[in-house]
Amino acid sequence: MGRGKFKSKPTGRRHFSTHEDILAGTSSRPRSFRQKEAENEAEEPKEESGDESGEEADEDTRKNKGTQGIIEIENPNLVKPKNLKARDVDVEKTTELSRREREEIEKQRAHERYMRLQEQGKTEQAKKDLERLALIRQQRAEAAKKRDEEKAAKEQKKTEARK
Repeated sequence: MGRGKFKSKPTGRRHFSTHEDILAGTSSRPRSFRQKEAENEAEEPKEESGDESGEEADEDTRKNKGTQGIIEIENPNLVKPKNLKARDVDVEKTTELSRREREEIEKQRAHERYMRLQEQGKTEQAKKDLERLALIRQQRAEAAKKRDEEKAAKEQKKTEARK
């Protein structure tokens, strides 16, 4: 019986196997990983013959989930990893771009071409901008001319007033 307000929990107890239990093989202690692996190798002797043995070894190492071991289904959406060795890689082979990458590159080229034409003044927007700039320059020139005339008229009145 425990003391205080805390009760002992069943998970806290430890069970130790006696030497006799271990020798008799009735121990509830789990076997170690090495022993389990040794048993698996003894039960399934591997036979390797030619090229097919490598593929079979890969299939054996995969774990089957659910009913995969019972029913053989070829999933077209399942992407199998493509492992290439360095010596098998073809250096001259060009990688094809995805649709999005192609569209992105095309978009950048179109934008650069448009900006080049814009600088040269060949696009409609550039022509409109140049027309507006010409109109504004003309208005500013007229305004500056008008200011000069008013300034000259003011100075003339001052000189006449002094005489």
